Parts: sequence; structure tokens; C-alpha cells
Amino acid sequence: MTEYAGYMGKLLLIDLDEGSEREYPWTDKDRELYIGGKAMASKIMYDNFTGREEPFSPENMIIIATGPVTGTFAPSSNRFDISSLSPLTGITASSNCGGDFGFYLKKAGLDGLIIRGRSDRPIWIEIQEDKVSYHEAGELWGMRTGETQAALKKKLTELHGPKGRYGMVSIGPAGENLVRYAAVISGERAAGRAGIGAVFGSKNIKAIVASGNREVKIFNKEKAMEHHKKWTAALKAHPITGSQLPRLGTAGLVSTMQMRGQLATRNFSAGRFEDFEKVSGEALAEEENKGNTGCLSCPIRCSRTVEVDGKKVKGPELETLGLFGANLCNDNLNLVCRWNHELDELGLDSISCAGTIAWAMEANERGLWDNGLKFGQVDNISRVMEDIAFRRGIGAELAEGSKRLSEKYGGKDFAIQSKGMELSAYEPRRAVGQGLGYAVSNRGGCHLNGGYLVVLEGLGLSIDQQTPKAKADLCMFMQDFMEAISLCGHCLFTSYAVFPGFLISKPNSPMSRLVNSMIPHCGWAVRMLNKFPAMAFMNLPLIPYTYELKYAVGMKMNIGRFLRIGERSYNVERAVNAKFGVSAENDKLPKRLTKVLQDPKDPKSKVPLDRMKATYYKARGWGENGLPGDRKLKGLGIK
Repeated sequence: MTEYAGYMGKLLLIDLDEGSEREYPWTDKDRELYIGGKAMASKIMYDNFTGREEPFSPENMIIIATGPVTGTFAPSSNRFDISSLSPLTGITASSNCGGDFGFYLKKAGLDGLIIRGRSDRPIWIEIQEDKVSYHEAGELWGMRTGETQAALKKKLTELHGPKGRYGMVSIGPAGENLVRYAAVISGERAAGRAGIGAVFGSKNIKAIVASGNREVKIFNKEKAMEHHKKWTAALKAHPITGSQLPRLGTAGLVSTMQMRGQLATRNFSAGRFEDFEKVSGEALAEEENKGNTGCLSCPIRCSRTVEVDGKKVKGPELETLGLFGANLCNDNLNLVCRWNHELDELGLDSISCAGTIAWAMEANERGLWDNGLKFGQVDNISRVMEDIAFRRGIGAELAEGSKRLSEKYGGKDFAIQSKGMELSAYEPRRAVGQGLGYAVSNRGGCHLNGGYLVVLEGLGLSIDQQTPKAKADLCMFMQDFMEAISLCGHCLFTSYAVFPGFLISKPNSPMSRLVNSMIPHCGWAVRMLNKFPAMAFMNLPLIPYTYELKYAVGMKMNIGRFLRIGERSYNVERAVNAKFGVSAENDKLPKRLTKVLQDPKDPKSKVPLDRMKATYYKARGWGENGLPGDRKLKGLGIK
């Protein structure tokens, strides 16, 4: 149990080989060091993995972890994390989701769930007030995710009556058929990246359902509610979280990325798409959007609703619009909306799926692999995605991802991935700090785990996109800061509001120009803060997360301690990867991004990765091998 509010005080370990359940030891000291979420999961993997485990082996774990603010109804606080070894990369993977499963897992009395072993038959697992039941899932096997969720709701009504409320995660055919980038779906939200869905499939788990009536306690309810009210008002007043995201969703970034040369086009061979307006956020709002929705307890409401075959469903986010639009040279917005729904139904990660298809189109164009796929010719994409999910025809090969395909057919230089994971839609040759983040990210080509530095390089602030100055230190800072936010259970979109609104709404004002010009010269200050976080002993209204931990959880917190928690999370995740052979040699990008100029007339239009990497390792206190040593791990309390 725990003395802190916010937590339920229990982690449950399920061993499918033994058919047993037991509590996993986790102390308040662990909670202080790791908070929850992916840091909790990474520490569990660090303590249990030897480096010999395989993603599809029974020894691999699935760890579903919540944060302490999940269920407190703080703004945008309903996230949960699923971690495991990734079938796509072979190293640690975490996938964050905004569905309601984390909320109901806590209502069932659990902060987290750990699953190892393998069932000898397809099952779905029910967790009800700590009680675990295993149900046959043979009749669900082969169903798409929407059909699965509907069938389970009907089954639960038969078992417990019509008034029950449940959280659910499930996989589609892609997970069952071990597609290396299969997703896990909760409602209409996806834990999409790294192939977690295939790990579910390898363990014969079709779905997990959680329910209960446990109360998530709040340490100081009066102060917490007052804080929530002020925080919500701040989010609604900010130009991004209060205007752009509610009005256009993440799709609103397409036009800005086009303007700045950051929109991945034709398998990242360019940064601008001639017909971008047809697949932009503005077009989505005018032609397809039927209304806005949002995750539980979120005032931002950034999700779009579109219509597919007469049914209102979740609309595409930026990544799907960009990668199934510009990156495939496709200008048909209606098709992207349809594919987005089909991807969720099949249980496929849209980023890796689109990246793999784009690589295959170029490989076909170059005569490396005769697969029939061509840029701009997209009438067959629905069938291709279904073939991937069921591993039919060329889909059986596309299911392996671009890295493995390039190793088989050639074309490694234009397989746009890092550590085996396909990159998101931001073209890094016009956002070099984001390029560094892609390379050093612990889970592969991920914009969020990479620190999302593109938000400073044009999508929020407007610092010099091409300079490497301070980018290594800023990358480290943003990674640690975003790690800490995520561990609590908050959505990372709330971090946009940390930046003063005038810097975004008035980018050409003298003050905004001054701030943007100064930031590339402040790397030394960022590094000092990382080395001596005790300097930041205060709390500031612009950083509401520390107040939330004080008022809702009852945990002593300041900005320096908060950043150190994020740093610890990033380092323990790296230490897990080290067990599986990751080092500086794996922190790389394809030559298209580091050797080929996006603009032949601009010598800066490539990612100067080696220079930034060396600085990044020094800033982190890692060795030249790109790994934290014993001294670093002991200093952070990991080892």
C-alpha cells in the first residue's frame, strides 16, 4: 500500500504460464523516484530482463502502467502507458494511450498490471475489483477492434447486467498475425507504436477489461480543485491549446510544416508537397469534420470526428494526414479519413504502416522490389493494409517494417527509420534538433521520445531550424521534461501551454524575435540546470505539474526534482536497452537525412548528427558509447 494519495497502492503480476496472480512489490520510495507510467515499467524491465529475452517469447512482459493523477480529473490526465520489448525494434518500447482503460484499471484498485508467460489458447482477461478471470476468446479471434469491443460489451452485459462500466484494450487481426507494428486499441484511441499489439497476440491475449468502484483519493481536494480550475482556464486561453488544437486539431500543423519545409513528402525526399492544401487541417475542418471530441477530463478536445460509410468515427491526426498524404503523394483527404478508420479497425500503427508503404513505393520505382506500389496511385491502399494485417501476398513482407525489408532488398539509405522504427511526419533536415531526437530516442524514430524539439523549431517557437547550437542540450531538457509530464498521467499536449502565449501568437514582435534569437545561445544554462537541478528549488505557475503532485498526490515537489524524475526515467529506459546491445552505433539516421541536402543550394539542409550526438552524450553525462555508466546510474538511484 501507499501513504500517497492518487495511487491505489498495488501492482498486479499475472503469470499466464502458471495461471497465477500476485502482488508485485513497489514501495513509496519507488513512487518518489519513478512516479508511474513508463518509468515504473522501465524499472520493472530493468530489474527483470537479462538481455536474452525475445519480444515473442513467454519471458517478455506486458506492463500497463498509470500515473498518480489518472482518475483525479485533473486537466488532460487520463493517459496510460503500455510497455514491453518491441517486435519492431527488439528493444524496450512504450506506447502511451488516451483511452479510458487506465481510469478503470485504477477503479479496479490497481496502479499497474504486469503480464508474462503465454496462454495456450486465445483468451480475454477480466479484472474486476482485484478479481482476475480468464475467458475463452476463440470466437473473438479474427475480429476487428470495433467488432471485438461490441462483442465484449454484449458479453459483459450478459455476465454482470446492463449497468456495468468498463475500460477495455484489444487487438485486431494485425496483432493476432504478429505484424511487427500492430497496435492496441482502447475505445477509439491507440497505443500505436512499436508493435505492442503483436506482443498481445504472441501471448494469445485478445483483450483486457477492467472495472471497479474504488475511489482515487486526492490529498488536498480543495487546493487541487482550485488548481484544476486555474489550469483549465490557462489551457483555454493559450493560442495552441485553447484555439489551434480545438479548431483544427493536430492536423492544423500541416500548413506550418509545409511553409517551413518540414512536411515529409515522397518518402522524405522533400519537405514540401505541392497539393498540401487538399490534405491540410483547414481542409479537414471544412470538408470532413463533423465535430470535436476529447479524452476523458480533457478541456482541449483536439480529436476530430469524420464520417466513414455513414458512421461517425475518429478522424485522422497529423501523422496519418502527413504520412498517408504528402509522403505517399496522395491528395485525397476522404481516402485518408477512411484509411485512418481502417487502420484502427485492423489494429495497425499508422506511422510505421505508411512509412513502410512509402519505402516499398520507392523500392519499386528503383527496381529493387517489384511490388506494384507507386507514389500517387493509392486506390489499392485499403487492400494493401488488410493484406498486411492478415499477412497475405506482399502484405506478409510489408508486415516486417522498412528496416527488415531494406536489409532484404536493398535501399537502406532511404528506409526512413531509426533503430527499426519508422519516423513520424516531421522532415528533420529543416528541424535538425528533431533529427537528433529521432536518432537518440530510446524507442526508435519517435518524435515524442525524441524530445519533440520541432516545437521550438517552427511549430510553436521560431528558433533557427538549421543551427546545431544548443540543440543537444535542449533535446535533453525537452526529453526529461516530457518524460516527467507523461509519468504523471498527463497528455503531452498540455506542455504547449508552458510556452508564453505571446511567443506563439505574436512571433514577429520584438520580444518574440529577441527570445527566439537568444535560445540557441543558452545551451550552457540548460546543461547547468541538468547538472544541478537543486538550483530550481521553486515552483512556477507556467509549470502546473509540480503543483498537481503537491495538491493531488501529497508529494514534495519542485521544478528541479521534477526534471530529475524525467532524467531518471530516460536513463533507466536507456539502461534496459543497453542490456539488448544498444549503444552509440544505434543512434543513427538513414543517409538520406544526414548526407543528402534537402535543398541542393543550401549546405545546411541536412542533419549534422555526429556533431550534435557528441554534445548530447556529454550533456547527459554518458560515455562516448552513448550509455549511462555505473556512476550515473548509482547517482540517479537506479543501480
